[in-house]
Amino acid sequence: MGVRINVDSRQDYSYLFQGLSGGSMGNLNFLSDYASIRNGSYGKLMKAYYGTGQTSSTSSSGTGRSSYNILEKLEQEKRNPKVSKDVQEANSNLTSGLSSLKNSIATLQNDNTYTSTDNGQSAADKAVSAVKSFVSDYNKVVTAAKGSTLTSQTAYVTNMMSATAANADKLAEIGIKVNAKGTLDLNEAKLKAADISTIQEMFSSEDVMSYGSRLASRVQFANTASTSTTNKTTGTSTGTDTDKQAAASGAAGVKADGKALASAELYKKVTDKDGKEGYDVAKIFATAKSFVNNYNSMLKTAEASTNSGVVANLNYIRQKTAQNADALKQFGISVDTKGRMTINESTFKKSDMAQVQKFFSDYGSSVASNASLVDYYMTTQANAANGYTAAGGYNLLGSSGYTGIV
Repeated sequence: MGVRINVDSRQDYSYLFQGLSGGSMGNLNFLSDYASIRNGSYGKLMKAYYGTGQTSSTSSSGTGRSSYNILEKLEQEKRNPKVSKDVQEANSNLTSGLSSLKNSIATLQNDNTYTSTDNGQSAADKAVSAVKSFVSDYNKVVTAAKGSTLTSQTAYVTNMMSATAANADKLAEIGIKVNAKGTLDLNEAKLKAADISTIQEMFSSEDVMSYGSRLASRVQFANTASTSTTNKTTGTSTGTDTDKQAAASGAAGVKADGKALASAELYKKVTDKDGKEGYDVAKIFATAKSFVNNYNSMLKTAEASTNSGVVANLNYIRQKTAQNADALKQFGISVDTKGRMTINESTFKKSDMAQVQKFFSDYGSSVASNASLVDYYMTTQANAANGYTAAGGYNLLGSSGYTGIV
């Protein structure tokens, strides 16, 4: 009985194997096999047989190539993030801006802002300066929120803007106008002419219904809220926990304070009541203390991160700090074995502020740059470990070799 190979249902090649049978017909079968080779039938069999294997091989190769194409595409998306630089910047600016706005509101709620100081600065001047800082910080937050994908935070910003709109008439009394964009326009002349008691009452921390109290609560919630960003394509939501958000806020604070300590603005000399010109040491110390607190807050949680972008930039910051430990100590800032900082107020205030400025112009700006990247990876790239960005695109920056170290 012949052997049938069902390679092609339309062809029967069994007769080619008749030579495999025994008996007196062996030679004839051999000649038949030879004839089959000569007439091409054997070739057709081989082509049909190995053609199936080749088809399988090709299919397998195709599948491999298809898989390779997918990986290649993902690599391309990794090198070219779906989250634009503008969105990255808006997210970072929003987080740092909220931290600054929180501080400026706290200043307007502080009774000391409305009392004259020993260095000759009047209560009116302090109040005007505080309002100007508030307006600037408020506008930065609103502007950043419009381009941000951090929906948890932008929700509170929207609520904050509603509270501002509801108090538009009162704000107008002290020279602040709410424009069509939702930001604030300041009439400095009208502000200076306003009674400071009106400003103090508007931002009162004792009245839970005051404009300042309502704003403070919303900014506080925005600062501590878990980051949650909606994927506009699928409608799903991704987020980070409170600890990650706390670390991001700390990094944003380090960025803001580092830049402030590196800027010439902080070291502008003021004239006291005796006409003596000097540095506003209290203000410089307050910024340095804030830097230290935010620095420690950033380390506390970010050290536990498995995101390579966070780890790399955090290591750079710690290395930079360790290298400058002796210089920091001269200003009363000590670094312990775990990398945490403490600041001695007396030692700092006795330091030469010109040297403080010189030191932080390099160290402060350098640390601020990497703190900004820590903040970015803890917010926009919070879930980069599984390859997805806050905007729903696929992006492996958080686990790739690129860390943005400067």
